[in-house]
Parts: sequence; C-alpha cells; structure tokens
Amino acid sequence: MTDIRKEISAGLDHLMRCSDDDLIGHANHLIASDAVWDISDPVNRLAGREAILEGFIRPLRAALTAVHRRDEIVIGGQNIRDEGGYWTAILNHYVSTFSESLFGLLPSGKLGFLRSGEFYRIDDGQITKARIIIDLPDLARQSGRSPFPPMLGTETLFPGPATHDGVCPTTGDGAASLDLVQRMLGDLHVYDPETGASHGQTGSDGHWHEDMLWYGPGGVGSTYRWDGFVDDHRAAFLSAFPDRKGGNHYCRIGDGNYAAVSGWPSMTMTHRGSYLGVPTTNLPLTLRVMDFYRCEFTNPRGKIAENWVCLDYVDLFRQMGVDLIARANALTPA
Repeated sequence: MTDIRKEISAGLDHLMRCSDDDLIGHANHLIASDAVWDISDPVNRLAGREAILEGFIRPLRAALTAVHRRDEIVIGGQNIRDEGGYWTAILNHYVSTFSESLFGLLPSGKLGFLRSGEFYRIDDGQITKARIIIDLPDLARQSGRSPFPPMLGTETLFPGPATHDGVCPTTGDGAASLDLVQRMLGDLHVYDPETGASHGQTGSDGHWHEDMLWYGPGGVGSTYRWDGFVDDHRAAFLSAFPDRKGGNHYCRIGDGNYAAVSGWPSMTMTHRGSYLGVPTTNLPLTLRVMDFYRCEFTNPRGKIAENWVCLDYVDLFRQMGVDLIARANALTPA
C-alpha cells in the first residue's frame, strides 16, 4: 500500500536534488498545474505550477548550493477543519551552502540550515495547495546578521523529536494526539491578564509534560519547561499583544503520537507594547502560525512533550513598519 507521506517527502526532496533538465518533468508529476502555494513573506501567494517553480523552487535551488531537505517530522491525515481533505505536514531544514541572495537576504557563503514548516493538501497524488513558512530571520542569524535584539530564549537548531520517530510514524493514536492538542489550545486561549496563567496547562492534570520543550522561531528562540516558556516567550508576547486571539486554523491533523495545526493567519491582535525592540504602534496585526506537537501517553489523557513553532515574523514585523531582511542586510556579519 502506498504511503502518501513517504511519496510526498521523497518527491519534495527530489525537487531540490534533481537536475535542471529533470526539474519541469518532476514538478509536473508532483504539483498540480493549478496548485496554489502560499509562502511566508516576502514571497506570499504563487498561483499555478509555473509560478511556484519560478517564484519559490528555482530561487531556493539557485541560492542554496547543492541543497537537500532534512525532514524531522512528516505526518499526514484527514483535516478535521471545514476545508477538509488529506494533508501532509512537514517540519524540515533546507541544508546547503548559502551562496546567493535568497528573497533579498544576502548570502553568507557558509553552511546554512533554513528551517521550514510546510502543510500540503494532496488530491489524486498531487499537491494542490501548500502553506509554507521559511525562517529567513534565523538564516540571517546563522549568517551573523540577526535582525533582532538578543533572543529571549536559546538560539538553537530545531532538533528532531527526542523519540526519533517523527518521520512517517507507525505507532500511536493520531486522534488522541490531536484531541490533547485541541484541549490545550482551548484552555490556552483564555488567560489571567495579571499573571498570564491559563487553566489546565500544568500540574498533574495539565496538558504539558513537566519537562516540555518548546522550540521557537528566529527572534524568540527555544525554552525548557513551562516556566521557561513563560519567561522567554509568553510573557513578552502577551505584554505586547494582550488582546491576541488565536486558533483560526485551516488545518488540524493527527498522526501517531503527533499533531499539527496551522492558520493563515491564525492570530489577530493589536500591538499594545514594545516587542523585540519595536516600540508600540497600536496597529491591528495578523500572524501566520504553524505548530507541530509530539505527545506522550503514559495515561489516557496524555501530555505534550515537544512543540515546534513556525511564525511568519517577516510578515508580522512588516505590518509594524520594520523590514527584517533590509535590517539584516545592513548589519556587518558578527
């Protein structure tokens, strides 16, 4: 029986590795002619296979020498949101020498791991829709030109799951994993404005594992345990965007001990306080979000052990009047 997850993962890698002569033929096989891919800023919407090739695939291949994909999580399942359909969600790094400018970001000439969160809708064996967030600010950081102040959390490469079973998992209950994540999201939405606390997140009956790991985007970094998550991300975010409303997801899937959700945008909010060096603007903002979760089930309710988060901060900061790519390019490499 064909495993769609493996087919898509292998097909996307071949899209990066194949020769220039084979690229169009392979793209014709993998991507529907009328596919629509939405990419993080500054690429944004690409409609049609040719536009996808010219606007995203070829620029990646040109800027990232001998690029290949290093998938850390590959899951698939039926989308429970209104849009429906079968989706594959992938957490990936594009690994290469960063040799040429990529979407305006100046190259380093050195090894780069461009992290990427990717959701693909599959119909009749072809990709018909995609939503992709590539972390250009983190690639700039790797080049010695971070456009942010010192990170709140810890700068680190996104690791794969601690259990090393995230690529096409074969065990676990995807429905149970997604149910756990949805319970967490429902409680996380409501918080005490004085303390930032949300019901049901921690403790013996909480949704998160005591030793939870939270891996954040460039500008934020990664954190350990709930206290670290609050200190190094949540407190600063809620202070800056106290009216944030999230969970507007087009896709939610579960597979084995994993779940993934994404919204385009997922959040709406107002910029009420300084954030990562940007003074208050009072502007209404939106945020594109992707979350990947690994769950553990030592009891029926389970716990979330790891969470990888991709945020389109190039788009968010553009809305606040800051061009992160231009800012990074203006810096002298550290």
